[in-house]
Amino acid sequence: MSVSKPAKNRPEVKPVRVMAVSSGKGGVGKSNLTLSLALALAAMGKKILIWDADLGLANTDVLLGVRTKHTIHDWLKGDKTLKEIILKGPLGIQILPAASGILELNEISESQKARLISEFEEWQEELDFLLIDTAAGIGPNVIFFNLVAQEHIVVVTNEPTSLTDAYALIKALSTEHDQNQFYILPNMVPGSKEARAIFELISNVAGLYLSKVSLDLVGFVPYDEAVPNSVRSQKPFFLNDPNSEASVKIAELARYLVHKTPPEFGGGGLVLFLNRLVASQRKVD
Repeated sequence: MSVSKPAKNRPEVKPVRVMAVSSGKGGVGKSNLTLSLALALAAMGKKILIWDADLGLANTDVLLGVRTKHTIHDWLKGDKTLKEIILKGPLGIQILPAASGILELNEISESQKARLISEFEEWQEELDFLLIDTAAGIGPNVIFFNLVAQEHIVVVTNEPTSLTDAYALIKALSTEHDQNQFYILPNMVPGSKEARAIFELISNVAGLYLSKVSLDLVGFVPYDEAVPNSVRSQKPFFLNDPNSEASVKIAELARYLVHKTPPEFGGGGLVLFLNRLVASQRKVD
């Protein structure tokens, strides 16, 4: 008969903040913000893993100007483990890369989700934050990765379609999956007044129709030429121009998140989300 080891001899599991960065509409700068936020957190001494979860349209490696030898496609086929496809990035951040133009990655099966969970259970790297850069919209994988997350950042711009689609994402997660706490991050806005107006517009509509939803304006990122310049040079704007207005605001956001107490979620480490995730798989599929 086997005897399990005493609990005191087991390695302590370190809590990890799991954040999904999403948007109802594409083209709002979500991936660029996620990458620079990861670097701003790393500059504070935090250990970061970015999961590029836009499974069919990889972005993070392009923004970094690096070539990926293996991607999530190799993992989905069973050819590689998660550890074997992870990239090392600036300031020690790690990236789990997606693949580009592979249509069958638009949905992952229940068995693949189970394997994903199993491999993360065995993850031994020290991490403080897992940032999940989801696809845009409200498709099955966007919902799935938001259910994985402990916290939700919704990136929005001052465009009618962006505002409408951001609300649609919040509504879907709240009414269908009981996710009710969201951080709102306006991007490419002139200043704090416009950011506040965007937040109040979404908040007012949510207040009328989504009684359980709690929204938090966590800052904003202004329109800044440093951002498109950095995209063209394939270097994150936080590194390419650390004194730019956008970089300053991203650094402020990083400090805000580090000092903010996350919502109660239960568990610890990268598997703090597993019980809820397994229970919700049938609803998502």
